[in-house]
Amino acid sequence: MPALEALLRRDRWIVGAGLAVICAISWGYVLSGAGTGMNVLNMTTWQFPPPVTTRMHGTAEAWSAGYWTTMIVMWWVMMIAMMVPSAAPMILLHARVFRHGQKRGQIPGGPVPTLPFVSGYLLAWLGFSIATTALQWALERAGLMNALMMWSTSAALTGTFLIAAGVYQLSPLKHVCLNHCRSPADFLSRHWRKGAAGTWRMGVDHGLYCVGCCWFLMALLFAGGVMNLVWIAGLAILVLAEKIAPRGDLIAKCGGGAMALAGIWVIFS
Repeated sequence: MPALEALLRRDRWIVGAGLAVICAISWGYVLSGAGTGMNVLNMTTWQFPPPVTTRMHGTAEAWSAGYWTTMIVMWWVMMIAMMVPSAAPMILLHARVFRHGQKRGQIPGGPVPTLPFVSGYLLAWLGFSIATTALQWALERAGLMNALMMWSTSAALTGTFLIAAGVYQLSPLKHVCLNHCRSPADFLSRHWRKGAAGTWRMGVDHGLYCVGCCWFLMALLFAGGVMNLVWIAGLAILVLAEKIAPRGDLIAKCGGGAMALAGIWVIFS
């Protein structure tokens, strides 16, 4: 079927369009309230630390199984919206290398297994989303986080998150994970595996490096507001700049220093 073969040769455009659709759907879900029934604009503020009033404190309600599921899905879709743009260069390069290997006879013909790669990548972020949901529950139960607005009600907690994130930005582990994310060709040459199962495993590996690079940045949503669009967009832009800007490593270090100073200011102000 010549028409199908011609379409498959345009796999780079197909993959790019698919990633754009995933991002658009994910951002649309976040903007709609992510299943929480809340107006996301009411949970968005430029003020930092976020405003706290006496009526925002109270006994946290027990989470039902349905609410646990809603929170996990909310975190996961939000991570997809924030992280897929920065992962796009890796995904697109994988498709290009795979197709090049087919042309040279090194890889059997057939569709490029982008779906297994992406699903493995997103599985790593699902694990992170489950962990952050559990942390959110614990912070609510401890009275350190407002259950309605989903942001910290404790200056000490907010400052601690900022300082810890700043220190991590300067750590060797952050540097190693960021280097893997910034070097798609090197990652693929070191981690290449054959077959759909091997491709899925590559996606998981890349996802784990990505989580290792950005997990503390994503945890800052507890400080600024889990559904605060200002923080969601700001952190997404920072992650994208770290991974694709010419001096992304320097951006990460400067950002880390700024976070640590902001944390000290929050605690002692």
